[in-house]
Amino acid sequence: MLRRTSAGGSQRVGLALFDLDNTLLAGDSDHLWGDYLVGLGVVDGARYRAENQRFYDAYRAGTLEIFEFLAFALQPLAAHPRERLEAWRERFVAESIDPIVLPAARALVDRHRRQGHRTAIITATNRFVTEPIARLFGVDALIATEPEEVDGVYTGRVAGVPCYREGKVTRLAEWLAGEPPTPTWFYSDSHNDLPLLGAVDHPVAVDPDPVLHEQARRRGWPVLTLRQGGLPAALTQGS
Repeated sequence: MLRRTSAGGSQRVGLALFDLDNTLLAGDSDHLWGDYLVGLGVVDGARYRAENQRFYDAYRAGTLEIFEFLAFALQPLAAHPRERLEAWRERFVAESIDPIVLPAARALVDRHRRQGHRTAIITATNRFVTEPIARLFGVDALIATEPEEVDGVYTGRVAGVPCYREGKVTRLAEWLAGEPPTPTWFYSDSHNDLPLLGAVDHPVAVDPDPVLHEQARRRGWPVLTLRQGGLPAALTQGS
């Protein structure tokens, strides 16, 4: 059992994991960041927007080739100074992310925190994009795809295992370092997260895509919506 002491000295038991895009957010931060770069005029507009959409469509279809996508998505990090990237990111979060943070998502994270659970966002979107978003939710940890850095400079390559599909299971195991918590929850909207949903004690489908919704029905998993009002609401409790 995972027991870690918080700053206040209380014991933290259990772990609540949250997918980010289209789960805690009413949109996809990775896709929105690509469109934001187009709007800034710092990438080849029409071509970049088309590729960004192509990769997003492949993700939703479950056919995304993750290393091809990351070669595309991480290249802008290597093409611009870090100070400039961080200034763009600050404006991006204010303009594109703040409006799609779901009040019910904040309430759900807070509910687990009040129950004494550790909280973590686990996302395929890279850490550069998601780190300030994770801070908005006040989670204890962020497990994300890691952009490679050399001497503090992004290379445009990925470091380690991408936090995607089975890679989420791998990255979570690395983060836990052999000390699994009990119990565990995982909330996600996407069928791409079925490997991790199948590995936790309490899988929950959140505003799920059609494939995940059907899997939740078959496996008797709860289905929630975070898009109706300020509190999480049950859609079904499986069958």
